[in-house]
Amino acid sequence: MKWTLEVVIVPVADLARAREFYADKLGFAVDHDTRISEDVHIVQLTPPGSGCSIVISKGMSQMAPGSLKGVQLVVGDVRAAHAQLAERGVPVSEVQVAGAGGFRPATAEDDLNNQGFVFFDDPDGNSWAVQQITSRGVD
Repeated sequence: MKWTLEVVIVPVADLARAREFYADKLGFAVDHDTRISEDVHIVQLTPPGSGCSIVISKGMSQMAPGSLKGVQLVVGDVRAAHAQLAERGVPVSEVQVAGAGGFRPATAEDDLNNQGFVFFDDPDGNSWAVQQITSRGVD
């Protein structure tokens, strides 16, 4: 049996601000923006190339805005991802390398495959990681 992760709920305080961040700054595609009632509004967005989407909403999540930590995106080149995020105005950490002692700044000599990361938060404080994994054939 195949199990796939399709949607992650991201708790936000301001739906319009979150939609602008994920769609315009991160480049996630807006799959649908559905207002069910005055109290319920759902926006589903998908990162480029991903099979899993996120949902931000009004009136649907019981999680506190900003409480989601450690969601991870995977790219083929974390340095290029860092440059793209910075160019789009996303406050993003420098490229870091994970090792036995934790994280340290990456150097030009570092092999970043599986251990290269950058980190950023959305406007509500939900925390994201971007990891380089080249063996999956992602761009």
